[in-house]
Amino acid sequence: MTFLVISILAGCLSVMTVRGRQGNWPSGMPVARPRLVAAGGTYTGSRGRPSDAYVIQERLVAAAHGAGGEPAHTAAALALGAVVAARPQYQEDLDECAQIAHRAVRTATLRSGSAHDLVSTLDVVVLDPGESPCLRFAHVGNGAIWHCAKGGEPQPLTTSHSFDDGPLLRGLGLPSALNPEVGAAPLRPGDRVVIVSDGAIRALGAARMKELFSCGASPGACLDRLYDEMAAAEPKDDATVIIADYVTA
Repeated sequence: MTFLVISILAGCLSVMTVRGRQGNWPSGMPVARPRLVAAGGTYTGSRGRPSDAYVIQERLVAAAHGAGGEPAHTAAALALGAVVAARPQYQEDLDECAQIAHRAVRTATLRSGSAHDLVSTLDVVVLDPGESPCLRFAHVGNGAIWHCAKGGEPQPLTTSHSFDDGPLLRGLGLPSALNPEVGAAPLRPGDRVVIVSDGAIRALGAARMKELFSCGASPGACLDRLYDEMAAAEPKDDATVIIADYVTA
């Protein structure tokens, strides 16, 4: 029953992500504000086993990829549910946010009594719009986060926690202690940050993806082009991409 509820919750999160905010802003609220303008999606793999989930908010974007079999999507949904509940855009400690998600996934395994661990990757980006705007990030697993300064080349902010197609060396829910990769990078208006799952990287290759990210198109147009190429590549696993531009107006 718990897994069913989590799966339904993940579906609701996905719908919320696509639809976004609707209607007018309340009277008196300023229109100009620092935020992430983002587009995201998951290209469903040919294996037909859902494994990815993602969340987009004004100051937070995050993605998770569940590893292994039928419970994969449950692990990803648990991880993102814990991240959203922790509200990391209002605190400094993204390491603790990742630890909270890790405990949520690990606890679900222990309570279910399953012989197989629930395991998930996690990539979180938070906009910090302070006096010196920056993005803060936390990374666990074999996805990737890239930062593309306006007019520049995409630069990787993270390293993969696996060798080739091997098992995850770090993952939410594993019995070992979690050591997330955390960091920060300065932001200027027009900069872009991208989160991609391992399935997307394997489908198109890192070099081609970086070419598409830096083509100058809007996040939505860029995502459409990625989807066109995903359709031609026919990835076996879910391929998730979130493209977010930093704007202040």
